[in-house]
Amino acid sequence: MFMCQLNDAHVESGGRGSVRAAGRVDLTGFTTARTEPRPPRFRPLRLILSVALTVLYMTCGSALAQAPAPTPAENVQATDNTKPTVILAVGAPGEEAYGKLFAEWAARWQAAAKRGGAAFVVINDPSNTAEPKSDDADHVQLKAALDDLPRKGHAPVWIVLIGHGTFDGQRAMFNLRGKDVSAEELNAWLKPVERPVAVINCASASAPFLVKLAKSNRVVVTATRSGYELNFARFGEYLSQAVADEQNTADLDKDGQVSLLEAYLSASRATTEFYEADGRLVTEHALLDDNGDGKGTSADFFRGIRATKRAADGASLDGLRAHQFHLVPSERERRMPPAVRAQRDDLELRIATLRDRKSELGEDAYYAALEPLLLELARLYASLDAKGDSGVTRGLGEVGWAKARRGPPLGIRTKPRLKYTIGAWIGGPRKALAHPTANRSLAASIDNATH
Repeated sequence: MFMCQLNDAHVESGGRGSVRAAGRVDLTGFTTARTEPRPPRFRPLRLILSVALTVLYMTCGSALAQAPAPTPAENVQATDNTKPTVILAVGAPGEEAYGKLFAEWAARWQAAAKRGGAAFVVINDPSNTAEPKSDDADHVQLKAALDDLPRKGHAPVWIVLIGHGTFDGQRAMFNLRGKDVSAEELNAWLKPVERPVAVINCASASAPFLVKLAKSNRVVVTATRSGYELNFARFGEYLSQAVADEQNTADLDKDGQVSLLEAYLSASRATTEFYEADGRLVTEHALLDDNGDGKGTSADFFRGIRATKRAADGASLDGLRAHQFHLVPSERERRMPPAVRAQRDDLELRIATLRDRKSELGEDAYYAALEPLLLELARLYASLDAKGDSGVTRGLGEVGWAKARRGPPLGIRTKPRLKYTIGAWIGGPRKALAHPTANRSLAASIDNATH
C-alpha cells in the first residue's frame, strides 16, 4: 500500500531525522559539518592506464585485428552471470498522473538495458493493466527475481525502484501494489548475491534504504537524504533521462559512456534546478554510497566527477566505485572480458585509495606503493595479448595512444612536461619495464604531471 505527502511546500519542522543543512549525512537524523574545499581526490586513472597500455602495445609491436563489439541482446531473464541484469520494480502509483510518469521512467530504463545488452526483468509492467493475482503478488515476484539471480559473477546487478515510499520513524518501505517491501527485506534477499550490485531507490522517504543496504562492492542511491522527506520525489525522472540519453549528455569525463556516478550527479543537479526554477523549497536531496559506510555523499561534494570536499569526521567519500558502473558501456568497454574489467576496476580503486593517502604516507612510501600497481595494470593487458585476446589489446592500445597524444581522457588539464615524459618512456619501453628505478621515475613523473 502507499501513502505519500504531495504538498510541495511541506517543510520539515526539526526533530529526529530532519535535515537542516546540505552535505554528507549519517542518516540517524543529523548532518555532519563540512570543511573548506580541498584538493581533488579523484585523479585521471584512465590516463595512467592509457600510458601503460601504450608502452605495452608498442613493445609488442603486433598488428592485431579489432574485434567487433557484441550486439545488444533482447530483454531476457536474469539467468546469465556474464551480462548485467536490470531488475526494475514499479510501485503502486496511487494516482493516474503518477502512473504515467512511472511508465515513462520505466520505459527509459528498459531502453537503456536493451542498448547495453543487459537482461531485463520488470515487476508490475506499466504496459500490463491487469490487476495482481494476489495482495502480495509483486512482493513475491520481486523476491523470486532476486532468488533467480546467479549468485556469483563479475557482471553487475541493477535494482531500480520507481514509485512512492513511506517512513514511520523506524522503518522505511517501498510501496508495491499490495504488500510493501522494507529495506531490511531487500537487504536479506541480496545477502547471497556476491556480484557487484547497484540499488537505486527513486522513491520518497528512501534514505533509510541506504543505511540498511550499504556494503562493500555495492552502490546505493536514494532520492532523499532523510526518511522524513516524504513528498513526491522527482529525482527518478532525471536519473532515467541521464541513463537512457543516447547523446550521453551526462558523460562528464567524455569517455563515451555515462557512469552511475555521472547519472547521479546530473539527476541531482537537475532536481535542484527544477525546484529553484519553480520558486519552491527543495524537498528532496539525493545521496550516493559506494564505500559501504552507510553515510552517503551528496552531489554538492563534487566538482565534475571529483569529490572536492570532505566531511568533518574525516570519513572517506563516495563515488569511485559508482563511476565504474555503466549500464550502456562504450565499445571499448564491451570488448573487455568481465573478469579483466573486474581486475582493472580493483586496481583503479586501489590507486585512487592510495592517492588519497599520499600526504600521510610521504613521497618515498607513496611511490613505492604506486609503482607495482601501475605495472600490474600494464601486465594485465600484456596477458590478454599473450592469450590471443587481440581485440581487447589492440582496441585499448590504440585508444590509449591516441588519447595520450591529445590529452587525458577525463578532460583534465595536465602539465606541459607530460608529453615529454610519455615520449621518454616510450623511447625505451623494455628497459622501463625491466628496471624498478626507471619505473619509480616514471610513476613519479606521471603522478606529478596529472595533478
